[in-house]
Amino acid sequence: MKFVHIADMHFDTPFKVLNSRNKLGEKRRLEQREAFRKIINYIKENNIDYLFISGDLYEHEYIRKTTIEYINNLFKEIPNTKVFISPGNHDPYINNSMYKTFNWNNNVHIFNEKLEIIDESDCDIYGFGFNDFYCRNSIIDEIKLQNNEKVNILITHGTINGGTMENMEYNPINKNKLKEIGFDYVALGHIHKLDYNTEENQRIVYPGSTISLGFDELGKHGMIVGEINKEDIKLEFIPIDNKEFKEIELDISDINSEEELIEKINNLKLEENIFYKIILIGNKNFEINIYNLFKFILNENIIKIKNNTKLKIDLEKISKNNNLKGLFVKEILEELNKKNYNKELLEEALELGLNIIDKK
Repeated sequence: MKFVHIADMHFDTPFKVLNSRNKLGEKRRLEQREAFRKIINYIKENNIDYLFISGDLYEHEYIRKTTIEYINNLFKEIPNTKVFISPGNHDPYINNSMYKTFNWNNNVHIFNEKLEIIDESDCDIYGFGFNDFYCRNSIIDEIKLQNNEKVNILITHGTINGGTMENMEYNPINKNKLKEIGFDYVALGHIHKLDYNTEENQRIVYPGSTISLGFDELGKHGMIVGEINKEDIKLEFIPIDNKEFKEIELDISDINSEEELIEKINNLKLEENIFYKIILIGNKNFEINIYNLFKFILNENIIKIKNNTKLKIDLEKISKNNNLKGLFVKEILEELNKKNYNKELLEEALELGLNIIDKK
């Protein structure tokens, strides 16, 4: 049997960071649609038997009916492909969800919070999803395979071996328990990072988010394509997203003015299909105002600028002076040495304070 496995599409997410740059968020939502159509076209061209969607297909808070209609119309184009959806924490199976209120095409099956087993001729498909924005108690421990002779597949949205309290909120799953149960393939969602070839003969898979949603999701994004029988499994990751998010560092130690920095950024050779975060590093020789910089940045693909520079002064030496400037620096340094402090905020206060004192 052949399948495509995707997760975490997050249709109609607002892309607030991108919208700060000439409404790029709206363009990104169009790219979501384009990516999904690519997946459907691949399924049609390659006679794929199953499409597994492991949660967070859309954003419950923002989803529009027209977007659901678009998705469903694409499902109609693959009538011979069976579509299985396991709702996640962003698209839970709640009373007013599109999973309950919309009339989906007859090749679409949507799981709810109760474990369900779909008996197909070539496999048994197990699935369950979220019925709330949190799922603290996984039902993995309750699962026992009903037919070990068939290919057994699990589709769900959750966190494998999540050690933090936050991860325990989202269907915490023990990896060893999954292996003990004996699924031939586990189609997971929730973690936006691709994980499909980190161990030999891997069968517990995160495809990552289908398109990148921001700078915490660097690299390529797409879908998993698989072919499986009881003896063998073949998996391939196929990039779908036309865009990537990248971070680049820019050392400004030799730059002496804001105008020079703006010129330097505008002269960077950047790729057209990349969204960039510019990270400023080194010792700064002037005050940096990120908001002001953006007024003069010509390349719209520069989405964020982060200031990780340091003041080019000897703070310890200044703190020994018996004047206002010395006392101010000494006080800030003492706060920076404490355990409970906001380092970024204190460093910003230090810079602003020194500028005010120097202008007096």
